[in-house]
Amino acid sequence: MFCWAQAPQLTLEQAHALALKNHPQVLASQANYLQAEQGVREAKSAYYPTLSGDVTGSQSNQNARIGAGSLTDSRLFNRFGYGITLSQLITDSGRTSNLVASAKFQAQAGQQAYRATRFDVLLAVDQAYYETLLAQGLVKVAEQTVATRQTVVDQVSELFRNQLKSQVDLSFAQVNLSDAKLMLIRARDRLAAANAGLAQALGTDRSVPYELTEQPLPTAPPADPETFVTQALASRPEVAAARLETQADEKFAHAEQDLSRPTVSLAGVAGFLPYINPNSNPQIASKYEGVGVNVQIPVFNGHLFSARRQAAEYRLEATRQRGRDLENRVARDVRAAWGRANTAYQTLDATAQLVAQANLALELAQGRYHLGLASIVELSQAQLGQTQAQVENVNAKYAYQSAYSALEYTLGELQN
Repeated sequence: MFCWAQAPQLTLEQAHALALKNHPQVLASQANYLQAEQGVREAKSAYYPTLSGDVTGSQSNQNARIGAGSLTDSRLFNRFGYGITLSQLITDSGRTSNLVASAKFQAQAGQQAYRATRFDVLLAVDQAYYETLLAQGLVKVAEQTVATRQTVVDQVSELFRNQLKSQVDLSFAQVNLSDAKLMLIRARDRLAAANAGLAQALGTDRSVPYELTEQPLPTAPPADPETFVTQALASRPEVAAARLETQADEKFAHAEQDLSRPTVSLAGVAGFLPYINPNSNPQIASKYEGVGVNVQIPVFNGHLFSARRQAAEYRLEATRQRGRDLENRVARDVRAAWGRANTAYQTLDATAQLVAQANLALELAQGRYHLGLASIVELSQAQLGQTQAQVENVNAKYAYQSAYSALEYTLGELQN
């Protein structure tokens, strides 16, 4: 005796939660966003003093002096000492503040990119979910078709044995049954592929044949797409990320301009010399300390700073133009998604009427055939018409749900 395990149930909300938790694209985007936040800390580090400890020991031949490799001619002597070195930026004419501002905008852009990735994953989940529901619906239609045509074959076979129907009728019925079985094989193959696609959308490598929960049909799409273009430009995280990247590049361009301005810094040292060779200069103190302020004014460096400033300005212009192109594509996507959703919505009533008419036509054809007023060809055409109508109706239902989800995506309204 075999015990078949029941397929686990999965709602669309549960699918969203699983994907946002497990999908590698979401996790990778989150890591990039957190990395960008650390860039703000890196930029701010220039505001704080730098403190380092030093331990130095030297051995030399007594009374020797440095003869090459340096401008100094200080006497060499054996010694051991330790101390600290302190350096503090006083001002770099605003370069650090611009770099910090640029890093903050980059971090905010990373956060919006993270939101955009979540939206991409959710849209993929919706499409895979509805594709799986569609495949399951097609399997049900195919199974029902096989069962219906098997009944017809059984009836015609019995009539043929009683010499009430010809071999032609039986052959037509068997051909229709074989066609239905072929349809079932293809529907099951499509379902297997849909399950694999759903697993990938959920961020897992295990394909599980879930029992999916039906979702209610959305309301009719809005009457005019133009009223939603502005909403999409204000809501889409990709657009927000592009604008923040532009602001980040503006601050970076200002920082590159500040390279040619003076930099003022403070430096200090202090320490001890607990061991000094007694044969060296006795006037060398056992303690040392010093402090100084340095003002660095760039004069000429082979046009390096001007090249960096110009490169930053070109980079800024490129970012601006990419932002404009993105806004144009978002507006196009809204209009295209609205058109697909509106068309899919209109097909719902048409396919429902088609199913009703096909059912009526099959019922009439069956009655006429049993009464001997119609041929098997008429019955076969009615069966084919019913199957096609049922397939179109299933396609229309899930096509509209998928199209409406895509419309919500273009408007930046997907729930996450």
